[in-house]
Amino acid sequence: MSYSPRELDRDATFYVAGHRGLVGSAIVRRLEAAGFTNIVGKTSGELDLKDREGVFQFFAELKPTYVVLAAAKVGGILANSTYPVDFLSDNVRIQVNVLDAAREVDVERLLFLGSSCIYPKFAEQPISENSLLTGALEPTNDAYAIAKIAGILHVQAVRRQYGLPWISAMPTNLYGPNDNFSRTGSHVLPALIRRYDEAVTAGASSVTNWGTGNPRREFLHADDMADACLHLLEHYDGPQQVNVGSGTDVTIREIAHTIASVVGFAGETQWDTTKPDGTPQKLLDVSKLAAAGWTAKIDLREGLDRTVAWYRDHISGLRQ
Repeated sequence: MSYSPRELDRDATFYVAGHRGLVGSAIVRRLEAAGFTNIVGKTSGELDLKDREGVFQFFAELKPTYVVLAAAKVGGILANSTYPVDFLSDNVRIQVNVLDAAREVDVERLLFLGSSCIYPKFAEQPISENSLLTGALEPTNDAYAIAKIAGILHVQAVRRQYGLPWISAMPTNLYGPNDNFSRTGSHVLPALIRRYDEAVTAGASSVTNWGTGNPRREFLHADDMADACLHLLEHYDGPQQVNVGSGTDVTIREIAHTIASVVGFAGETQWDTTKPDGTPQKLLDVSKLAAAGWTAKIDLREGLDRTVAWYRDHISGLRQ
């Protein structure tokens, strides 16, 4: 396989699977800003990516030149630990259908998006791409992680068997516009934003968060993630997944304090230590990404200010 990364054709058909989600919508914004003129997205109502026949028919008609697979069933600790079958089955079907259909029409360039939960629970920090499949996963989201690992291996297999220059990127914890702020399905940062904002609205004197607040997490704004995706498509080619993150982390306690400050909550924060903490630390080694010429640009406070503003502007239409 001989492929040299280069600037993508701005007039070619570019399909973004999951274009309304946190990552997908950010990628669409980035592509539009970069001058792409034929960006295609389909809602789940228009195209169920779990429907293999429907996905194959869609790809046969569209024949996209480029694809970003950002569609996935996602959720926080509670959702992942409560519905592991859904997270495994739905995500594997989405991935297999899209990747097989893309291969059928020889999509030139495809980026598969995974998650940092693919790495072992006790991986050495910061987590290198080489840590994949070297240890046991975090039990609370192992089903989702296995699905994403299957996607990485699928991309690698396509490269070996068919010679297509497809790549995979593994983002850290993402946040920003169009995140899932629901009470039962959200990740830690949007969950905290909603909890503290509702406490302000209700005039509550305290907020209770899960766990000890001690685990450390790395956060990246979705707009930075989208910028990294386009950069990788134009500057990187290789079988190994690429970590995408900021390269710095904070404790959950620190992020909660910052969010409380951003939303204007002046009460007390309590911690329910009977609830699980999840992985103690999850900081990605982003040296491979840096070597490809990209680093994060949006700092955490700025990103949180923007995200809280978006949340408040869209609160009436968000999932409950």
